[in-house]
Amino acid sequence: MGWIGKGKVAVVTGAGSGIGRALALELARRGAAVAISDVDARGLEDTAEMLRAKGRTVRVDLLDVSQRELVEQYADAVVEEFGQVNLVVNNAGVAYFGDVAEMPYKDLERVMDVDFWGVVHGTKSFLPHLEASGDGHIVNISSVFGLFAVPSQSAYNAAKFAVRGFTEALAMELKNAGSPVTATCVHPGGIKTNIVRNATSVEERTGQAGDLSSFFDKKLARTTPAKAAQVICDGVDKKKARVLIGPDAVAADLVIRLLGPYYQGLFRRVARRSGL
Repeated sequence: MGWIGKGKVAVVTGAGSGIGRALALELARRGAAVAISDVDARGLEDTAEMLRAKGRTVRVDLLDVSQRELVEQYADAVVEEFGQVNLVVNNAGVAYFGDVAEMPYKDLERVMDVDFWGVVHGTKSFLPHLEASGDGHIVNISSVFGLFAVPSQSAYNAAKFAVRGFTEALAMELKNAGSPVTATCVHPGGIKTNIVRNATSVEERTGQAGDLSSFFDKKLARTTPAKAAQVICDGVDKKKARVLIGPDAVAADLVIRLLGPYYQGLFRRVARRSGL
């Protein structure tokens, strides 16, 4: 049995679908009690029913991770119910499609509020409780778009690069402090989820956003959420600092390491041919 097992308490945000749901199910399968949250009430309850059907212990909360005070209250409530928290997975996120020049500030702020600040809120709110457990772990979900940039994804790129930098710095700080808490940054490639399908966009690109969703589903989404959850949990068991998910993520990481900043010319041409 790995680190994740009976007696551990895990928290997963954005658990109403996709990787979040798959993670909740995989963590429960490995023996952990699970606290799940999302802004999608129906999806969240569907996940809860799947867990209950397997006889698993689950706490269910509607939660907007962009709201700091709510996340702080949520952290305290989870610890009050379970007595401890051992693992926090900051997974909740949104996607957006639009160029910098045409993007309203409010749309960029929304992406940053959920995808970056949601991670910060979850990390800081639960960190004291993870420290108190004596054996804690933080998983922050970035993206392959936290490894490289592409046109039309500046908001998402900004948030996911920020998650990467935040998590890697956190991991070093924890180690320097002799903390019992460790951290993992996860970079999923193309996963068969609804995040691109549900992405918002600037008005001028509404049709292109639909084309991107179709392209993503047909060409890029090669890894199932269940497989992604297994890879993440295996990475947590091994306390890995970075986890790449999918052959596309591994390949992209290699290309970027080989080309350095020159990757931008290659990726720009690929993006143009793909309609981005």
